[in-house]
Amino acid sequence: MHDLALYRKYRPKSFKEVLGQDHIVKVLESSVETNKVSHAYLFVGSRGTGKTTVARIFAADIGVSVNDLYEIDAASNRGIEDIKELRDGVRVSPFDSKYKVYIIDEVHMLSKDAWGALLKTLEEPPKHVIFILATTEFHKVPETIISRCQVFTFKKASDTVCKKMVLDVAKKEGFDLDAGSAELLAILANGSFRDALGELQKVLNFSKSKKIKREDVEKITGAPKTTLVNDFISAIAEKNLEKGIGVVRKAAEANLDMKLYFKLIIQKFRIAIVLRYAPKLQNEMAEDLSETDLEFLQGLVKKDKDGLLRSGALAVLLEAYQNMDNAFIAELPLELALVKIISKE
Repeated sequence: MHDLALYRKYRPKSFKEVLGQDHIVKVLESSVETNKVSHAYLFVGSRGTGKTTVARIFAADIGVSVNDLYEIDAASNRGIEDIKELRDGVRVSPFDSKYKVYIIDEVHMLSKDAWGALLKTLEEPPKHVIFILATTEFHKVPETIISRCQVFTFKKASDTVCKKMVLDVAKKEGFDLDAGSAELLAILANGSFRDALGELQKVLNFSKSKKIKREDVEKITGAPKTTLVNDFISAIAEKNLEKGIGVVRKAAEANLDMKLYFKLIIQKFRIAIVLRYAPKLQNEMAEDLSETDLEFLQGLVKKDKDGLLRSGALAVLLEAYQNMDNAFIAELPLELALVKIISKE
């Protein structure tokens, strides 16, 4: 359906279009305006947060042409010979720009010898050369390299920013995406703008209608169904341990990503608490839910006579979520949290 991947089609082309990285954009824009450009930068952050995109925009803003911009993937060019070749190229003057910019992606993948060779270049760089190193694993970058770079840490995309981006792109592509669907896609992206657009593209490509609902997104992406999330929260409100364990088992048998399932439960549980203690925020909360889900949570709050839908239960769920990665039985933290909340151990 789409000839060009959405993340490429809607890749920011200027600093104004960059989302969620204002703390970095402002500094880089200022350095361009004052002509105070460093010879080496280190961009740190998880995948899909815009490191390479910002590097390209920065290069363009300081007047670097395509002929003087070099992008190197350290994952496939990680040896000392590759860096020696780069060092030879560095000595050559730019073709038609003031600077030559080298963007080295996944720089943590360089070999020990390659690091040593790169360090020599960073110690005495030609005036016309700027290095922009990008990494998802900061701890693997040697201190000697870090100390010679200006370090910028890219934030993960917040669900709110990601959701707005997804809604905007879907609209531009001619689709009507409801708020609940956009919220789910943002959660699935786990802080990556690129992954959010990748999931959206999957949905747009396989959707049979221009009007997309959350059920469509769940079916196409394989995300946990709303009913499984709602039933778990209902089990807490009803103090029905058997029902809750049964729901978790269903989720496990469906081979769902239990961490994602848990995250969706926490997100909806939080909204239930907000509806309970701050009902005036109902309209704001409704932006993240379908009308059916909103009615479900409102009804649940009214029925919660024992007051289980409170911050104490949410704290238990959050603590259990933190233990998900250490559990050799994926559903165990959820089951233990359920027991602790309902039995008040």
